[in-house]
Amino acid sequence: MEELFPDLNHCSAKERDLRLDVLKAAEKYYQYKFSQKEFVPGETYIPVSGKVFDERELFTLLDSSLDFWLTTGRYAEKFERQFAEWIGVKHCLLVNSGSSANLLALSALTSPKLGDRRLLPGDEVITVAAGFPTTVNPIIQNQLIPVFVDIKIPTYNIDTSYLEEALSPKTKAIMLAHTLGNPFNLKEILEFAREHDLWLIEDNCDAVGSLYEGQKTGTFGDISTVSFYPAHHMTMGEGGAVLTNDSRLKKIIESFRDWGRDCWCPPGKDNSCQKRFAWQLGDLPYGYDHKYTYSHIGYNLKMTDMQAAVGCAQLEKLDEFVNKRIQNFGFLREKLDFLSDRFYLPEETTHSKPSWFGFPMTIKESSNLQRGQVINFLQQNKIGTRLLFGGNILKQPAYQHINCRIVSELSSSDRVMNNTFWIGIYPGITEPMLVHVQKIFQSL
Repeated sequence: MEELFPDLNHCSAKERDLRLDVLKAAEKYYQYKFSQKEFVPGETYIPVSGKVFDERELFTLLDSSLDFWLTTGRYAEKFERQFAEWIGVKHCLLVNSGSSANLLALSALTSPKLGDRRLLPGDEVITVAAGFPTTVNPIIQNQLIPVFVDIKIPTYNIDTSYLEEALSPKTKAIMLAHTLGNPFNLKEILEFAREHDLWLIEDNCDAVGSLYEGQKTGTFGDISTVSFYPAHHMTMGEGGAVLTNDSRLKKIIESFRDWGRDCWCPPGKDNSCQKRFAWQLGDLPYGYDHKYTYSHIGYNLKMTDMQAAVGCAQLEKLDEFVNKRIQNFGFLREKLDFLSDRFYLPEETTHSKPSWFGFPMTIKESSNLQRGQVINFLQQNKIGTRLLFGGNILKQPAYQHINCRIVSELSSSDRVMNNTFWIGIYPGITEPMLVHVQKIFQSL
């Protein structure tokens, strides 16, 4: 088991021995506390999502805690480097949640450092009505105007036939999520964005490991975002990341994340620029401390190193997690095909290989089934379900009076609101669980 322990070469011999004592005790605790229980059909609950971990996460978490370096540190630096390499971008910036990642991604585009391309209050951002609130909220929070477009069923992604209608002289950006891991039509969206000089923010929170034309999602947009909430493809408990290949955007995002400061020194470091007291910025006196010079109205959205430590252990399993999701989805798609007369079953978008977040199902208009009836039946048989996030988000209480523009009647978004739900395929779901799900649907 010691081969799973973190690298302790940075420690003195005495400290290393003491840390090993802690880790060996943690090994015994893990085996006692978290040993897997046998699945009993009809008795064991099958959740839609959950964290999957072993001793390694506990070891790295404890190793980080023993440093008592409570903010971003060595594990965060390691994760940012390794995750950027894994997904295929130059820059990865860790933050405290996927929601914060979306806020930073859009806020960065309001920076004066972007000149004529900066987003200003009243500018428009194209998005979809059927999605998660935190893909939309940053648009509103930055005093921009969301332009809501309908989706298509059964891919649950943007209906690109409405793009031209959504465009106006005020349009400056597109912000879309890959719904439940299914990539949106990146080819068409990218061509549209380039033709009209629009920014593209790719919300990749549900789609880590998904491929479009053989390339990982999260690498196409000007900026993309990831979530590490326990429900997602890998977890740090809370946590997220902002990704970009643009070094100028990277510096802007980092500034917004770190109080809005102009300085780019990591916590505990000084004078990375080698001219800490030699700047002249704003109307400050020459030589004002660069660590206390602010170029944006920012936040503090960093994560702790203990979270990043868990992420480093999870990252070692990420390929396995992605493959398991694909396998579980494939099982259900094949075994539940007999339901296609009553349900719209999910379809991947053209040229894509999704790393599915969940298995969405929409009751057909011709069916006599009601969603509440189906969900209650599944719940009674210990099978968890979720709705497709906010449904038509404009029907939610918080969004009924926002300043927005609506394209089309949003009929598919309404259908999702009324008739769609999804079931789990996360890596903790085993084949016996999937067989149970199949049997229960056969009795529906």
